[in-house]
Amino acid sequence: MGIETHQVGLHTADGLRLEGDLCAPHGASTGVVICHPHPSYGGDRYNSVVDAMFRALAAADVAVLRFDFRGVNDSEGQHGGGGPERLDAAAALDTLGSVIAAPLWLAGYSFGAAVALAVVYPDLTGWLAVAPPLAMMPGERAAATDPRPKHVLVAGHDQFSPPEPTAAAMEGWVHTDTTVIARADHFFAADLTTVAEWAVRSIGATDPR
Repeated sequence: MGIETHQVGLHTADGLRLEGDLCAPHGASTGVVICHPHPSYGGDRYNSVVDAMFRALAAADVAVLRFDFRGVNDSEGQHGGGGPERLDAAAALDTLGSVIAAPLWLAGYSFGAAVALAVVYPDLTGWLAVAPPLAMMPGERAAATDPRPKHVLVAGHDQFSPPEPTAAAMEGWVHTDTTVIARADHFFAADLTTVAEWAVRSIGATDPR
């Protein structure tokens, strides 16, 4: 099924312009921003996992925005290791919130999931984190103690953050549910449809506040 997308410019609090793609179906009652994996390993907004979620959410009449972090493709600035990228995610939420008056979710895959979980945004319903590399990127995540829901998807054979270390890193997190795709590895090559269906299902699992 084809979806109509528009290229949009995002403006960060520290003065950068980022590039993104927006799909805003008429009457969308939910919005999702998707953050991509690590740019040093080829990650951008066209990553296959990001693309699968983007297309499935749009097909489910969800307004969805994916974007390139600073320093990626035509987005201005330089890669910041994850800290400055929080401003990028916030800029994307600002942009999507200006388009639709609806509950907003912040999603991410791999590095993008780690960034998303570090962002606490006022008008946010919750987080979707696909294969967050918590074992490789230790540290506090702002979302951990936030009462809003967090849905985490973990690959059973993740090369970077397997289920047990990921669970240990999330010990004590509030309002968090975890789904494991037992056969998958970090890249979900054979499980893109499963990831996409999980994303659509997860944002419908919690009533908007």
